[in-house]
Amino acid sequence: MKPKDLLATSGLPPLKPGQAQSDRQHELSNDSEPKFLILVADDSADTVTMMSLDLQEQGYRVVTASNGEDAIKVASQTMPNLILMDISMPTLDGLGATRRIRDDATLRDIPVIAVTAFGTEGFQRAAYDVGVSGYLTKPIDLDRMHHLIRHLLSPGGSGNLTG
Repeated sequence: MKPKDLLATSGLPPLKPGQAQSDRQHELSNDSEPKFLILVADDSADTVTMMSLDLQEQGYRVVTASNGEDAIKVASQTMPNLILMDISMPTLDGLGATRRIRDDATLRDIPVIAVTAFGTEGFQRAAYDVGVSGYLTKPIDLDRMHHLIRHLLSPGGSGNLTG
């Protein structure tokens, strides 16, 4: 079995019939719209798939991770514009991963949105204490997710939403 390429998921449209890879590169390089890169870190394959497909439909490029350790590695390799971080993951949970991201000078300014099934005030406070920029509860309200992402990635956005 071939090992999974951590950087394999992307928001690129499939090649058109008869289109060469080099033609796609030319087509993409002429696109004047910025293509923000978002890291989706979640141990649920269904959640990763749903969020990734939705983000790609919105025009974002996407990379993924299935635990906190991988999220840090992928973030270091790809320097995403934003991270959607599940709180409850194996190996290293989302709070621990966010804490380490905030301690890394090259990653600390990347907005992190906590994604969790836990909507209590205590969980929200713990997430904001480690430095998340926004908070989403599952099941994910895609309209709210889009709003948070647009706000955090906008030129006038603060990179932090505390409510």
